[in-house]
Amino acid sequence: MPPNSGWDAKSLFLQRRKLPKYGPPGVYQPGQITDRTVLNVYGGLSARRVDRFLIDKYQLGKLDQEFYKDSDLSIGTTINVWGRKVLLCDCDEFTKCYYRTKYGVENFTSISCKPPPPPKIERKFSPYTGFGTEEDSLRSCIGLIPTPHQRDFKKFMEKDSYSNISNTLRFFAKLITHECADLDRMFVISYHLCDDTMSVFQPADRNSGITPGMFLRRVRVKRPGQEVFKSELSEYIQPEELYVGARVNVSGYLFHLLNADEYTFNYMEKNSDKFPLSNIDLALQKLKEVETQSREIKQVFSAADFMHTKTLDYNAFRSIMMNITSGKLIDHEVITIARRYRVPEDTNPPVNILIAVAHEQLKKNTFENFGKLIAVCVYEDREKKKVLPRKDIKRLCKSCRVPLTDSLLESLLSRFADSEEQINYELFFSALNWRTNPMPEMESILYNTETCEDVWMGSPSPIPVRFINYLPLLKDVFGLEEE
Repeated sequence: MPPNSGWDAKSLFLQRRKLPKYGPPGVYQPGQITDRTVLNVYGGLSARRVDRFLIDKYQLGKLDQEFYKDSDLSIGTTINVWGRKVLLCDCDEFTKCYYRTKYGVENFTSISCKPPPPPKIERKFSPYTGFGTEEDSLRSCIGLIPTPHQRDFKKFMEKDSYSNISNTLRFFAKLITHECADLDRMFVISYHLCDDTMSVFQPADRNSGITPGMFLRRVRVKRPGQEVFKSELSEYIQPEELYVGARVNVSGYLFHLLNADEYTFNYMEKNSDKFPLSNIDLALQKLKEVETQSREIKQVFSAADFMHTKTLDYNAFRSIMMNITSGKLIDHEVITIARRYRVPEDTNPPVNILIAVAHEQLKKNTFENFGKLIAVCVYEDREKKKVLPRKDIKRLCKSCRVPLTDSLLESLLSRFADSEEQINYELFFSALNWRTNPMPEMESILYNTETCEDVWMGSPSPIPVRFINYLPLLKDVFGLEEE
């Protein structure tokens, strides 16, 4: 018996006996089925009547029944088992040997015993009631006791944020509206990959008259144009629908995506199979369609590079790419090409800016124990070389609880360390002493977030790439060498 079949575990479906071919034949009278037929001989009406019995040797009243024989059985034959049709699917080795020897049968191909699948009955549910979520209403239709909706826990664990991996796609967007007061409103749209939820935040804009804060709390956003009260679950916005240049309808508000952060671009480029607009090969393939105009394109790039630096800023590069492709490239593809051929930037700020930031943090925490730090270094400097290993200076700063962040401390140590990873401790702590060696106040420089007047968007927006080397691009796409 198969497990959980619901059948009684009987040892036999039919006991050992002869099996009629045309059963069930009906109900027979007593004595109708017998080996011998007895005839009753009538003796008359006399007083000396003698009743006699004779056996019918001709068996005139015998009931003939046809039973199954071994010659009637073979694989693929359907037999009648008391009104039930039974298909013979296979046999054991002894049976195969018996039929091969007696009847010369050689074909013993077995037949699949699995019955055909039952017809699938479409299950219909009542439409959404409007109370709670659609999943809650669906769960109340499945069972008498509603159970909570089970989300994709594996996806949640794989795509949840941890350490410096946020698994969140962030886009810089502009609200598309006809209201004059809302034309310049900028937003940050975040898409959380762990549960496909979105949130919209409006950053602070001084003297705009609009209070910054959360514009839309974290929630799944439905695609527009769907019926509200229906039996099927709604479709939600997927991450593949978000890219620079797209227009997204978020709960009735239309947003134009202008840019994305560095993590978003890196994530899309690593998963270019899901985000084809971040696939550099597909973007360059569109450029190769205008290969017949390669000479004119090079002249256009050379004319835009009037300083002969062999580089172009992003706005000029984007304008040329849109013109030569006649609008076939969208903004996200232009950014993908620009990121591939961008000029590497030095993201390490000057040492005076690092010292100014360190002074600011030390002032806020009123830390002035620099004399004690130098005294401890002098005590540990047994050879009186006025230098100590970098790891010892870092350990000393941690033990004395110098109020500097780990990243800032590592940057300062790397700037003051020599080729042998040795640091002049007097010079290092004297530079950090904001009392004796104050640094002039400087405006903090935010790297990779430079803003400019973006003429093609009509509003200020961050530049995704500063400068692009156009000569390697012309060589890879059109095979043009530098003259």
